[in-house]
Amino acid sequence: MEDGAVYNETTEPQAKPPRRPFGCTLRHLWGWRLLTKALQVILSLLAVICEEIVEDCITCVGLYFFEFTSCSAFLLSLLILCVYCTDVYETFGEDKVQTL
Repeated sequence: MEDGAVYNETTEPQAKPPRRPFGCTLRHLWGWRLLTKALQVILSLLAVICEEIVEDCITCVGLYFFEFTSCSAFLLSLLILCVYCTDVYETFGEDKVQTL
């Protein structure tokens, strides 16, 4: 009994889940929410592209504001889409993602 034969490991090591390509999953964002977020990214990118087409303007303040808001909307919606569709959601945890 002193050689430690009585005390064997009682738990088996956990098998790691198979890796997904690029860590992409649609578990947390699916159905109409996925469609809405993808449409939001596409439309905000389209707004950025349309803004860049304008060559001449008389008062450009509105155009600059539109450029700022459309670019911000594109980057933020892309960030949200990446968080929900990759392993980042599971890494941070649901409670921390909800506070973002």
